[in-house]
Amino acid sequence: MMNEPICLIENSDSGKLHTNQKALDILASINQAVVVVSVVGLYRTGKSYLMNKLAGKMKGFSLGSTVQSHTKGIWMWCVPHPTKHDHTLVLLDTEGLGDVEKGDQNNDCWIFCLAVLLSSTFVYNSMNTIDQTAVERLHYVTKLSERIKIKTNSEDDSSDFSRYFPGFVWTVRDFTLQLEIDGQPVTEDQYLDNALQLKKGYSPNVQQYNFPRECVRNFFPSRKCFIFDRPAKKEWLPKLEKLPENKLEPSFVAQTKKFCTYVFAISQTKTVQGGHIVNGRMLGNLATTFVESICSGAIPCLENAVLALAQSENSAAVDQAAMYYEEAMNKSVVFPTESVEELSEMHAQIEKEATEVFMKRSFEDEQSEFQVLLMKKINSCYARFCQKNERVSEDHCKAKIMDLFSNLEKEVLDGVYCQPGGFNQFKKVRGDLLEKYRAIPGKGVKADAVLQEFLKSKETVAASICQVDQSLSKKEKEVEAERAKAEAAAMEVKVMQESQKALEQMIKDLERTYKENMRQLKKKMEEDREKLLEEVQKALDQKLKEQQDLLLNEFQEKADRLNREINELKQELEECLKKRRNITEILRDALLHIKSLFH
Repeated sequence: MMNEPICLIENSDSGKLHTNQKALDILASINQAVVVVSVVGLYRTGKSYLMNKLAGKMKGFSLGSTVQSHTKGIWMWCVPHPTKHDHTLVLLDTEGLGDVEKGDQNNDCWIFCLAVLLSSTFVYNSMNTIDQTAVERLHYVTKLSERIKIKTNSEDDSSDFSRYFPGFVWTVRDFTLQLEIDGQPVTEDQYLDNALQLKKGYSPNVQQYNFPRECVRNFFPSRKCFIFDRPAKKEWLPKLEKLPENKLEPSFVAQTKKFCTYVFAISQTKTVQGGHIVNGRMLGNLATTFVESICSGAIPCLENAVLALAQSENSAAVDQAAMYYEEAMNKSVVFPTESVEELSEMHAQIEKEATEVFMKRSFEDEQSEFQVLLMKKINSCYARFCQKNERVSEDHCKAKIMDLFSNLEKEVLDGVYCQPGGFNQFKKVRGDLLEKYRAIPGKGVKADAVLQEFLKSKETVAASICQVDQSLSKKEKEVEAERAKAEAAAMEVKVMQESQKALEQMIKDLERTYKENMRQLKKKMEEDREKLLEEVQKALDQKLKEQQDLLLNEFQEKADRLNREINELKQELEECLKKRRNITEILRDALLHIKSLFH
C-alpha cells in the first residue's frame, strides 16, 4: 500500500504536535482491520531497523548513522499483514526519547503516550542490559496515569489500563552478558521478570525503585523480552540498512526473525473499549482526537475518544447503508412491478442487506438513535420507490389506453355509431379493446385505476350513443344504463380494494422492518456482549496472574489491593452475563423506543 513511511504526527521545533493530513488520507482509505505496532526508546538505539524488518524491507524508516536523532514525531508505514490476510499492519516509529538537542521531557512523554494509545503492540527498545539505569530511563511509563484517562468522571482509573493498553515487548540491543541469574540459565522472559521484581519495604527509596516496575506490571496485559547481539562489526554499523544478511551476525539475524515472527503471530487486532475492531479510518480519527486533546491542554480520554469515534462512524454507517439500499433498489427494480407484493419483496431483501451494512460498521448506538434514523431514511426512500412505481405504471397505462382507443374515439367523433344498431357495435368494439388492454403484460399496479378513470371520463359518450340508437327500446336503454352503473361501481370497488391492499402491505412492511431490525439488533447485542466479556475476562486473567506472583513473593498488601480490582472485574463480568440473560427484555425496551421515535 505504501512504498515508504510518512509522518503521521508531526512534532514542530516548538514541541507542538499536529497530524499530517496526507497520512490521515492514507488511513481513511484502509477499510481493513489494523494491527498497530509502535516502537519507542532512547534515540540512536536502532528502533527503526526493527520496524523496517517488520515491514519486510531493508530500508524505509530512517536509521541515521550519527549521534543526532533522525525521526521527528511519529512516522507511519502501512503494509499488508504477512499472516493475517484481511488485516493491514500499521507500523509506528517514534522519535528518540531523551534527545539532547530537543531537551523537552514533556514532549517526550506525549510521544510515549500516543504510541501507547494508538498501538496494539508496544515495543520498548533499549541498549545493553535491563538494569536499574534502564528501568529508570523508562520513567515515561510512570507518567501514563497522569496523562491518560479511561473514563471522564474518574480521578484515577489506572487500574483499568491493562484492559485497554497494548501488549508490551522489551527489546534489548547489543546485549553482551550471559543469560544467567544466580549462576542458573534463564530465558529472556525470565530475565525481564526478574528485572521487574519488586522490593519489600516502604521507604522512599524502595517506593522509587518499585514505582516504574509496578507500572509496567500493572498497565500492560502481557510482557515479552527479546535480546539482540551486536548486529555487525562496528565499522559496518553506519551502513546497516545496506548490509546483506551474510554480513550480519548470524545470531542477530536469527533473533530478528524470531522477533518478527512473534510480533506477527501475537499482535492483536487494534480495538477500542467494548472490543470494537478498529480499521485504518478509525485509527486516523483516534490519532486526530488524541492530538487535539493534547494541544488543547486536556488529558486524552479513551471514553470520550470512543464516543466521538462512534458518533462519526455511526453517522457514516447510516449514510453508507442508506446509499446501499437506494443503489441496490435502483439496480434490482424494473418499473413498473406487476404488484405491490413484488416491490415489497425486493424492498424486504435489500432493507435486510442494508441493515446488515449498518450493523457491521456501527457501534455504541445504545439508544438506537442511528438505527432509528436509518429505518426512517429507508422507509422514506421506499415510499419514493412506491410513488415512482405508481407513476411509471400510470404513465404506461395511459399511453396504452390512448394508443388502443384512439381509433374508437375518432370514429365516435365522426358519428360512425350514431345510427340504428350503433350502440351494440360500439359496445362490441369497446369490449374487444378492453380485452386487449387487460391482456397487455407489465402494466403495473395502476392498471385498473387508470382504466377506471378512463372509462369514467367516457361514461357520457357511451350513454349518448345508447340514447340516440333508435333500434333500442326504452326498456333496453334503461337496462343498459343500469348495467353501466353496475360495471362502474364494480370497477370502483375493485380499485378501492387494490388501494386498501396496498395500504395493508405498507403496514406489513413496517412490521417486517421492526422484526428484522430487532433480529439484527439482538444478534449485534449478543456479539457486543461477547466482545465485552472477552475484554473483561482478559483483564481478569492478567490481574489474577499478577496477584499470584505477588503472593508467591510475599507482597500480601499489594495482592490485597489487586484483589479489590479483581472483585470489581468479577462483578462487571457477572453484570455482563446478567444482561445477556435478559437480552429479550432489553430488546423489548429498544423496540418500544424505536416505535415511539418512528411514529
